[in-house]
Amino acid sequence: MNILIWILVPVAIILGLVAGAVIAASLLKRSYLDRIKDIEKTAAERLQEATSANKKALIDAQNQLKGAEKRVKTLETELKEARSEGERREERLNKREETIERKNESMSSRESEVAKRERNITARESTINEAEKRTEALVQEASKTLQRITGMTQEEAIRYQTEKILDEVKLSAARQIKMIEDEAKEEAEKRAKRIIGIAINRFAGEFANERTVSVVNLPSEEMKGRIIGREGRNIRAFEAATGIDVIIDDSPDTVTLSGFNPVRREIARSALEKLIQDGRIHPTRIEEIVDKATKEVEAKIKEAGEDALFQLALGSMHPELIKLVGRMKFRTSYGQNVLNHSIEVGFLAGLMAAELGLPVKEARRAGLLHDLGKAVDQEVEGPHAIVGANIARKFGESAEVVHAIASHHEEEKPLTLLAHIVTAADAMSGARPGARRESLENYVQRLQDLEAISNSFDGVERSFAIQAGREVRVLVEQGRVSDEGASMLARDIARRIEEKLSYPGQIRVCVIRETRAVDFAK
Repeated sequence: MNILIWILVPVAIILGLVAGAVIAASLLKRSYLDRIKDIEKTAAERLQEATSANKKALIDAQNQLKGAEKRVKTLETELKEARSEGERREERLNKREETIERKNESMSSRESEVAKRERNITARESTINEAEKRTEALVQEASKTLQRITGMTQEEAIRYQTEKILDEVKLSAARQIKMIEDEAKEEAEKRAKRIIGIAINRFAGEFANERTVSVVNLPSEEMKGRIIGREGRNIRAFEAATGIDVIIDDSPDTVTLSGFNPVRREIARSALEKLIQDGRIHPTRIEEIVDKATKEVEAKIKEAGEDALFQLALGSMHPELIKLVGRMKFRTSYGQNVLNHSIEVGFLAGLMAAELGLPVKEARRAGLLHDLGKAVDQEVEGPHAIVGANIARKFGESAEVVHAIASHHEEEKPLTLLAHIVTAADAMSGARPGARRESLENYVQRLQDLEAISNSFDGVERSFAIQAGREVRVLVEQGRVSDEGASMLARDIARRIEEKLSYPGQIRVCVIRETRAVDFAK
């Protein structure tokens, strides 16, 4: 019993302590929970206050950001405008700078030219002043000498000396003019090339229309549509087969064939006429007719070459050379048919060779072939004389004939009598009246005018217009015209011809002053 009491009492105490601890723990937990609730409530309130403050701050920040974006956009727009304005100003400044630079360059060149002219003028003035001083001294000295020797009066001596000085001044002026002309040759050559280029440009259109166009007459306007074909297939086939452009415009009942190659143009003309007569115009038929026309034109070319050989009695020649000679039938030069011109040159060269005791056939052969290069000048580049010489050498012509062909326009220096004969025959054939579309009356009148203008100058004894009016030779009296005066006279005659006459190309004025030395053996 006592033992049980001793056991239960500690257990009861322990249980009481545990219960008290539990109660204390629950009370402490409750107080902690209340404190936590208070803390949570305070935190929630503070969080709500912070959230509202953050929302307000965020709204303010967003408003400020929007305002800043608007200001940025405004600044960007202003910046773009400022940049574009700056670029425009910079471009204007660059243009102004370029203009100023060009003006400066022009002013610099003009200033240098003016300075150069001023130097020349100053030098000439000083030379003239020195000459005047020397002239005055010489005049005084000569006057005294003349008065002392010849008994002339002072006025007579002054007059005599003045005339002498004038002659000297004229001679000095002639020398000065010659020097200036020599200095101007380089610049004159550049200007001449420019003028020739302009002249070629202006003449090209008329020349091209006359020399590179053939016209084919049509029976009716309906034929134009048949030549063109559906969607242009006939005209394309014709141009591809012939290599010639077909021009169909508003010209009534005509079709124009345009091309630089005269043989192809003749083939195209013949083929088109055959197609018009046949009436069947389609690509296959076009090819057949063009082949037929090509064979016919080749036969005409061969026949023309053989006929030229027969006229000049030249015998055999390489077949390719015969064809090239025949091709010249369809080529013109300065309005002159090249084949007829070549045959004429062959006859003239043969006549001159016979007079000089040279081989006549060789001269005729060189004359006939001298313009051989013109038969292929659309296909081979270079001077026609050199091209023709190369072709003749290729097909076995003699070295003398080849040299005569190459040198007839002085691309090579003439070294043989045959070369000089061919050159002279070529000039005679091209320069005779009517050879290049000039009437006999105009030709004779131009020669007479040239001689009349030349004879109108003092000191001229006689004058002769030669080379079909492309040159005038003036013989002057040796006692009245000096060597320097001859140069001035040639210049004056040339200027008068330019003022009074109208002529193609240029006219060479050659003043000849004869100097004779005579003595007698006794």
